[in-house]
Amino acid sequence: MRLHRLTVTAFGPFGGTQHVDFDALSAAGLFLLHGPTGAGKTSVLDAVCYALYGSVPGARQGSGLSLRSDHAAADLPTEVALELTVGGRKLELTRRPEQLRPKKKGAGFTREKAYSALREHRDGAWHGLSRSHQEIGEEIIQLLGMSREQFCQVVLLPQGDFARFLHAEDTARSRLLGRLFDTGRFAAVENHLAERRRTAEARVRAGDEQLLALAHRIRQAAADPALPEVGTPEPSRAGEPARAGGGVESPPEAGAAAPRRSTRPAVPAPRAAEAPLGPGDDGLVEAVLEWAALARAQARERRDIAALALRAAEQDHRAAQERAEQARELARMQRRYEAARQRSALLAAQRGELEPVRGRLAAARAAEAVAPALELRDEAGRAHRAAAAAESAARRRLPDTHRDASGEQLAALERTFREELGSLAAARRAEQRAAAVTVEAARLDREARADEEAVAEAVSWLDDWDGRRHALRQRVDAAQEAAARAEQLGSRIAPARERLAAARRRDMLTGEADEAEARLLRAREQAAAAREHWLELKDRRLRGIAAELAAGLEPGAPCAVCGATEHPAPARAAAEHPDRAAEQAALDASQAADALRDEAARQVQSLREALAAATATAGTASTAELAADAAALERSLAQAQAAAADLRTARDALSGAEHEYERRRREQQDAQLRIAARTSHRDDLDRELRSLEEELRQARGGEESVERRAALLEQQLARLAEAAEAVRGAEAAADRLKEADDRLADAAYRAGFDTPGRAAEALLDAAGQRRLQERLDRWQSEEAAVAAELADASLAAAAAQPPADPAAAQAAADAATRRLQEAAARDAAARTRCAELDRLSRRAATDAVRLAPLREEHHRVAGLAALAAGTSARNERKMRLESYVLAARLEQVAAAATVRLQRMSGGRYTLVHSDARAAGRGRSGLGLHVVDAWTGSARDTATLSGGETFFASLALALGLADVVTEEAGGTRLDTLFIDEGFGTLDEETLDEVLDVLDSLRERDRTVGIVSHVPDLRQRIPAQLQVVKGRSGSAVRHRAP
Repeated sequence: MRLHRLTVTAFGPFGGTQHVDFDALSAAGLFLLHGPTGAGKTSVLDAVCYALYGSVPGARQGSGLSLRSDHAAADLPTEVALELTVGGRKLELTRRPEQLRPKKKGAGFTREKAYSALREHRDGAWHGLSRSHQEIGEEIIQLLGMSREQFCQVVLLPQGDFARFLHAEDTARSRLLGRLFDTGRFAAVENHLAERRRTAEARVRAGDEQLLALAHRIRQAAADPALPEVGTPEPSRAGEPARAGGGVESPPEAGAAAPRRSTRPAVPAPRAAEAPLGPGDDGLVEAVLEWAALARAQARERRDIAALALRAAEQDHRAAQERAEQARELARMQRRYEAARQRSALLAAQRGELEPVRGRLAAARAAEAVAPALELRDEAGRAHRAAAAAESAARRRLPDTHRDASGEQLAALERTFREELGSLAAARRAEQRAAAVTVEAARLDREARADEEAVAEAVSWLDDWDGRRHALRQRVDAAQEAAARAEQLGSRIAPARERLAAARRRDMLTGEADEAEARLLRAREQAAAAREHWLELKDRRLRGIAAELAAGLEPGAPCAVCGATEHPAPARAAAEHPDRAAEQAALDASQAADALRDEAARQVQSLREALAAATATAGTASTAELAADAAALERSLAQAQAAAADLRTARDALSGAEHEYERRRREQQDAQLRIAARTSHRDDLDRELRSLEEELRQARGGEESVERRAALLEQQLARLAEAAEAVRGAEAAADRLKEADDRLADAAYRAGFDTPGRAAEALLDAAGQRRLQERLDRWQSEEAAVAAELADASLAAAAAQPPADPAAAQAAADAATRRLQEAAARDAAARTRCAELDRLSRRAATDAVRLAPLREEHHRVAGLAALAAGTSARNERKMRLESYVLAARLEQVAAAATVRLQRMSGGRYTLVHSDARAAGRGRSGLGLHVVDAWTGSARDTATLSGGETFFASLALALGLADVVTEEAGGTRLDTLFIDEGFGTLDEETLDEVLDVLDSLRERDRTVGIVSHVPDLRQRIPAQLQVVKGRSGSAVRHRAP
């Protein structure tokens, strides 16, 4: 990397624009950057850093507003531009920080965003590469191969920092080396291992917490107050020493309240003297498992006791139930015997009421033999009456000539009409065919007319097809042309609108600029008058200052000017002598007028820039012309878009017309074919119809149609058939009625009844007989059952005993049942408790197995994390992983620095790296010692004198620059800056140091020394001087 030119404007102490020509300064290889304190020597280096990275070195880093010069005019923007060559490419970097600038309109300031630009010089011209802050930053870091921190340590060698680095502890050296050599990945490994350790520890603790929660559930499931807390010795062993793995709990003091029992089991301590185990401690799993085994054993003992109590309660319950059942059975038998005795007396009293029932049931059973004859007689009577009524109705529907005819006569008439109706069947079929032929002919006529109309319509439409197709194609072509024209006009409308808007801004800004220039002229005149007034007042006050001083004299007090205590002739002020307040008011008025003038100037400049931009966009055309052009373009565009919108519709219309043409042409052909086929068929139907009409004329007779004549015959035939059938039915019904009367009289006589009427009165239906029989059967059955009960010896024996008390026996049985239920509940609870404890214990064992690999992983990861962090006992030097890597880099830096240090010290000193362990709890690995060749001993760097510290730190800085450059990919650094430190050297040592720096030219390097040591101005002819002034600092070049 070689710097060529630096331009700074309103940056730091530089109020205006300053140029630094590094090419001219680099001709001698070594140049001096000097100037008084506070002039801005370091600001030149800050500007280089800011141009490259967009920020200044860390100690001076601030906002963009802090970079702006207080000496700069309000309308002069802060800017840094740097030309350099890096990687064989000549580049120019321009940066402006975020800053306040005067508003273009109105008073006040507005915040302007930061600006960056990167250009490259190739083929004899500058070419823009990027204006993105991020892209430029990435490009510079990639080209230089180093970050801003590395650049500030390698190119801008800060001597004070390296002197502190030389004497610093390992921790401070680690921070600097870590930034330079990018060892963050090794620190990331340390952090990753630490995070893995915390994660593994959290998983182990979570598992232990889950195990403790499971122990709490085991205690809840055990529900045994006698069960000790986890880690508390069993009551039977309270006087014995605590077992291994069990905790020891001292009893409370006398009079003290008993301690509250924890809701979570306390984990036992391994020994009585140690604290109780908690989550993450070793031995926790074994303690919980031992305590769970104790809980299971005590629960099983309680389960066995509950089982014995249950068996005893079951025996008592069975005995009480048997006694209660015996008492209930005795009471039941006593009640049965008493009930049988009372029922026997009642049945004896009811015996005389049953004889009439037996007689009525016998008559009903005798009448059952007459029931079929009675039913047949009733049915025959009903049938005879219905047949007589049907015969009378059928005769009324016959003509008068046939109403009194006999059955045989009616049958003969029916046969005559049926023969005549049969002869009309063929004529009826012919009439139906004639109707069908007529309908078919009408259909053919309609279809013929429709086809003829379709052919005529198709011919008419096809005759106009060519003209219609031509019109549709012209419509599609016109829409396509309009679409192309709309696309062309659309690309022209935006520039036209932009020019019109710019022209309107130009017209507006022209008037505003004229007014602003007039205001600027007035402001300048007012500012000049105010300044002239202030200078005139100041001059008058200075001429009369003696009188102003004399006004403060007092007798005997010393004069502020000469110190005399006597004042024989004090000066007298003139009548219109101005005082300090008048002069200050005039100065304030002058400064206010200057501010108004500057604000007016900024407004004029802003308006001029805006006017120039608007004029460049609008051109020389007037606003009216541009408005007319834009309106014409918009109208043309609207017309073209409206015409282009019809393109799809026109294409659809053309496609639809073509399909319609094909459809109508096919319809014309199909209709012509159908017309030809239909003509032949129509002739055949006409011939058939004429033949059928002749046949029907003969068959109709005097009726209007064959169907009408057949309908009349069918009606007459139906009435004759109905009447003949009704006559035959009436005669048969009369015969059946006479036969039924004879059978009924015979059946009544055989059943023992005088007349059929008496038999009908005695007749009962099945339900009535069943009710009478059931009444007799119930009485007889009850009488037999009562006799059997009274004859039962067991009932008689039970009646002879004292009355039974089943309520008392049942109460005793209920009490035994309750005792059994309670025992069964205790037994079930004990069994459930044992099952739950077994399940929870199995789960605890499973959790213990699952926790084993987690605990093993935690031990392994924790060991690795401690080793990488330098806290492990196996890490004897207490070196972190990052420090170990940095130690190798520091060893390289010390070797590179020794090459120059030996030359600067006349071969006396050598820098060596030390990895000796630091005292106390300090870290090691980044130590530096100086080997003194005169004494042969290694010394601490803190023992070096001020001059020795300077050239040792200079050698260290140059060595670090070489190593970092090599680490960054070997980017060549052709320009270096060394800041201060030369004032501590004697002449001989200064010559040695300058020789070393001058030797850097052998590799075509340029070294800039930043110092205000006067002796260096005589030794280094190429100089860049920074001069302070009231309006800001300036730079001056001095060539050899």
